[in-house]
Amino acid sequence: MTTRNDLLETILIPTDGSDGALVGAERGIDLAGSFGADVHVLSVVDEAELDAASASDIDDEQKASIEAEAESAVETVADVVHDRHPELEITTAIERGTPHRVIGEYAEEADIDAITMGTKGWTGLDRVLLGSVTEHVLRTVTVPVLAVPPEASDSALTPDAVENVLLPTDGSEGATVAVEWGIGLANAYDAMCHVLFSADKSRFTGGAEPSAILTGLKEEGRTALETIRERARAAGISVTGTVANGPAVRVILDYAEDNEIDLIVMGTHGRSGIERQLLGSVTENVVRHADVPVCCIPIASD
Repeated sequence: MTTRNDLLETILIPTDGSDGALVGAERGIDLAGSFGADVHVLSVVDEAELDAASASDIDDEQKASIEAEAESAVETVADVVHDRHPELEITTAIERGTPHRVIGEYAEEADIDAITMGTKGWTGLDRVLLGSVTEHVLRTVTVPVLAVPPEASDSALTPDAVENVLLPTDGSEGATVAVEWGIGLANAYDAMCHVLFSADKSRFTGGAEPSAILTGLKEEGRTALETIRERARAAGISVTGTVANGPAVRVILDYAEDNEIDLIVMGTHGRSGIERQLLGSVTENVVRHADVPVCCIPIASD
């Protein structure tokens, strides 16, 4: 039996019926069940695809099949939600337009709290996210996005499965907002909260001696970790903190693997200061390579 939780009351699951999108939907259904959240299932008929069909010799029957695939994708996910969590309210929708724009507009109009998406599917590209609908959604929406890799097909996000939540931080505003969400998720799952700071001196060039830079970073990290520990303890959550040396992406991925992390929670931008951009950032690269779901939190989610 699920219990309503104010952190997540409405979840949007976009789908195109692909295997990657279905993995994202599975984890989104887990999340909705864990929080007693209303579920919105959305499929977008890409107008660019329809325009291309109109410009070719494709007949009306084939064009209709494109829309029929969208309807089937929505029905498949909605049926799974109903079978697993019949107590949840389900809303389905099929829209036309540019997929990432329609997803963002729908999320805003329906007052969605979080979006869950597979990192593969949609475009079928081998490079995770690059040029995909998911990447564009991550860049533009103002609500958290749970990015689910294909490898997470067996990584259930249910109360009996989530034991370790990783919260990487760099002490920035973006990381602070993500930590608030991470603590809330860890609390809801009664999971251990792992807080991680990467002391990466490679992003500093010239000036101070490397040893002095590293010492300063470690001190900054200890301060950031202690602040988060206090918040976690106040919420009644078990917490552990680590300051590690090395590039942030490698440190985060290695820690996740070594400590059996079930869920990573990160801000979509931090010290880079590049507003609403992920490309080349730590978060985007973690999403590309992680084997577990990554909950990406924009600053606007505070």
